[in-house]
Amino acid sequence: MIEERVRLFRERMERIREEISKVIVGHEEAIEGMLLCLLAGGHVLIEGVPGVGKTKTVLTLSKVLGLKFSRIQFTPDLMPADITGTEILIERPDGTREFQFRPGPIFANLVLADEINRATPRTQSALLEAMQERTVTVSGRTYRLEEPFMVLATQNPIEMEGTYSLPEAQLDRFTFKLKMGSPTEGEMREILHRTTFGEEPEPEQVIGAEEILEMRKLVRDVPIASHVEDYIIRLVKLTHPSDESPELVRRYVEYGSSVRGAQAISLTARARALWRGRYNVSFEDVRAVALPALRHRIIRNYEAELDGVDADRIIRQILETA
Repeated sequence: MIEERVRLFRERMERIREEISKVIVGHEEAIEGMLLCLLAGGHVLIEGVPGVGKTKTVLTLSKVLGLKFSRIQFTPDLMPADITGTEILIERPDGTREFQFRPGPIFANLVLADEINRATPRTQSALLEAMQERTVTVSGRTYRLEEPFMVLATQNPIEMEGTYSLPEAQLDRFTFKLKMGSPTEGEMREILHRTTFGEEPEPEQVIGAEEILEMRKLVRDVPIASHVEDYIIRLVKLTHPSDESPELVRRYVEYGSSVRGAQAISLTARARALWRGRYNVSFEDVRAVALPALRHRIIRNYEAELDGVDADRIIRQILETA
């Protein structure tokens, strides 16, 4: 029975990847990361310069999964009510008036928060309750969001003008931070052929909301051996400066990962194991998801900025040490 469910899980994932690849050229690692986060019930922060396909990738993902899609373009003048929705005064047929809630774009399955770091911190924080609790509170009333629910936020590199750094509390809500780089020459040639000759390819829907929720449940049922769980805990512990930590952590890290980092690794490693046709989590699964799960949860100090030491380099040394 379990073997059959694992086989079906893997077949669905491969079909999803194939459909996405009809439209999106390259970015295999980022696409896999998005799908792992979806199966883990998490959210994704995607970083990359404009024009690398962040928005198109998310839109294609929504079509393949058959989920309700919503896009929020973050700008400096965007207000929290523009995201969550607001109450409007309407007049009833009998002449009386009442306030009625008009849902905002957050009420969708896949929400693309485009260029999230272009909005002010106050507006960015409007996503916190939705991401953590799956609810939205307006004027004292709480509204539940429909599952599956996932926020995919894109951001330009912080060094670009007109951006605001995301607060640490909000960064921690994202399961993964993925990076999307510029295409290679071969990939750019393929993009040109697909987008400038004839009609652009359209992906087909592979699964729907019910199947995704069923796959999420299977992910949480995957067992993790105690020694693999201990390895996850050790990785997260080593992100904190201490006598046991690697040199780069002791020298360049102000604060390490929270417990959410361990939760992110545990859930996405289970999803990866199922995708590989296994009903158990290996050390390889843990190492494969550690980088995107931890890179945004490590707060570097000023010296790290001066020396050009990024979080990825620090995490790689932790993986070599643990």
